[in-house]
Amino acid sequence: MFDPRLQAKILNEVDVSYGGENGFNQAIELSAEILANVKFIQEKKLIGKYLEEISQDTGKYVFGVEDTLKALAMGAVETLIVWENLDINRYTLNNMTTGEIIVKHLNKEQEANQANFRDPESNADLEVQENISLLEWFANEYKKFGCTLEFVTNKSQEGSQFCRGFDGVGGILRYQLNMRTLDEVTGEEVYEDSD
Repeated sequence: MFDPRLQAKILNEVDVSYGGENGFNQAIELSAEILANVKFIQEKKLIGKYLEEISQDTGKYVFGVEDTLKALAMGAVETLIVWENLDINRYTLNNMTTGEIIVKHLNKEQEANQANFRDPESNADLEVQENISLLEWFANEYKKFGCTLEFVTNKSQEGSQFCRGFDGVGGILRYQLNMRTLDEVTGEEVYEDSD
């Protein structure tokens, strides 16, 4: 009774213990070897490796826009992981009074706040020299930092967790790096998420 045109598309048959979404996820796990080249499985593996670094507290991970950019600048990032729908823009701003160039990474809500386009000390307006999607900037610049770039979706359970929990930007590091101590040493404020 099964249509022979569909029969040709079947790669594997597995027995699952659950129905619905849990059964679907179990079927994917049981078929992982056959589906090894499918992006969905590669994404689950990559984020699984990333979450394993975090759970073992190896210090070889970074998350959040600011910390990831600091680690990139140090050449510490081996694999840069970015959500494919990241909605953050990179602004290069010029303080017309002092001539200082400031780089800010703003989401849509922050872009609407005009205070982000003023110097907090002198209250002078900052002129926008460049505005580019951070996603596009990563795609253009990642090779300069000697890392690989991996785009992930929020379609898998792991991908969704990465996007919600880590702001959609993170990385697996070449060596152990403690971002909190680095912030204390450089005298910078610790980046706090607005959520």
